[in-house]
Amino acid sequence: MSDDVATGGFAARLGARPEAAADGSSRIAFEATDEHLNPAGTLHGGVLATLVDTAMGAAVRTTTGDDEVPATSQLTVTYLRPGRPGPLTVSARLRTRGEHLTVCEADVQQDGKDLVHAVATFALLER
Repeated sequence: MSDDVATGGFAARLGARPEAAADGSSRIAFEATDEHLNPAGTLHGGVLATLVDTAMGAAVRTTTGDDEVPATSQLTVTYLRPGRPGPLTVSARLRTRGEHLTVCEADVQQDGKDLVHAVATFALLER
């Protein structure tokens, strides 16, 4: 994977590990630990939201030129079941690319089961 689609910043601090990004899609691996849990003992929703946003941003960046920067303008996260400590995978893909907006989807899986489905709109800003 090229440097321009690698995760960094906050997602990297959480432990997100980019695995692939090309042709409008991306995949991130993540190992959930006890520090990522909420008081109920399940994976914190903010962690999951960060992961899908990061994966979708990486997918968008595979389709942009050096003069465009994707910025999340809308994010909808549907939590399907609680996560727990252990490995999970985030997969993202472009659905529609317009002149100034791009729509993406992402899914989070753990043990072969869907935890999250997300949809986001990204504004394509000029550098």
